[in-house]
Amino acid sequence: MTLSVASSSGSAAAADEASIAYTLHEAARGVTPARPRIALIHSLALDRSFWDGVVPRLTPHADVLTYDCRGHGQSARVKMAYTPELFAGDLANLLDHVHWPRAVIAGCSMGGCIAQAFAGVYPDRVEGLAVIDSTAWYGPTAREDWRERAATAATRGLAALSTFQATRWVSERFLEAHLEIVRKNMDVFLANDVDCYRATCEMLGDADLRHYHAAMRMPISVVVGEEDYATPVAMSEQIHKAVPHSTLSVLPKVRHLTPIECPELIAEKILALVKRV
Repeated sequence: MTLSVASSSGSAAAADEASIAYTLHEAARGVTPARPRIALIHSLALDRSFWDGVVPRLTPHADVLTYDCRGHGQSARVKMAYTPELFAGDLANLLDHVHWPRAVIAGCSMGGCIAQAFAGVYPDRVEGLAVIDSTAWYGPTAREDWRERAATAATRGLAALSTFQATRWVSERFLEAHLEIVRKNMDVFLANDVDCYRATCEMLGDADLRHYHAAMRMPISVVVGEEDYATPVAMSEQIHKAVPHSTLSVLPKVRHLTPIECPELIAEKILALVKRV
């Protein structure tokens, strides 16, 4: 018998009352045995639709929560200083709202930074952690690099970054074959509030999550594209070496946003992590 999975959307209040928009893909209550639960965190300047290629591959096996981080998509565009820990707190409030005490947490790029912060601050709520195309620290020039990118957006508009973004997100091969998917995500990118984009860039430039790693005890999957120029393989290798109970997967011939470029492989890696929980 095919399991019925319903999708519902809503919003939850963060600790500061900022609204966090989400979509929950959940089997009917009372399903036995209870299904795994997976929360997915999107990349910078995108939204929960980032996971559209992955979610249908997960929902036959697990309940799935996607959401728009604050300052993104349909969530509140609060103009303030951002930190990974603030975003982690938003996720904690969202999990409370949907009555999930614990979940497997998976994040890509910016989402991977938030996932690491969540695992550091709320370790008892993390059954497993997937850090995809991400880093714990962007390096010694990160503060300046990210502020330069934010300044470009502020002075020239987000469209000035579109070519730069597209060529980092996916390979030329994928871009040529699936232009409509890249355009859909680019439309999301271009619709961002520039002030929120700047605040998020500054957050990533300042982020250093390495101090959380030694205490992490949950199963962890680190995944990265072989041709990732935004968070190169070496950054994932550093996480893998620092974090106990982690595995490292380098996916061949793909770039920075593997959930867009190879959603079937990302779903496979997340489900393999679920089996380790």
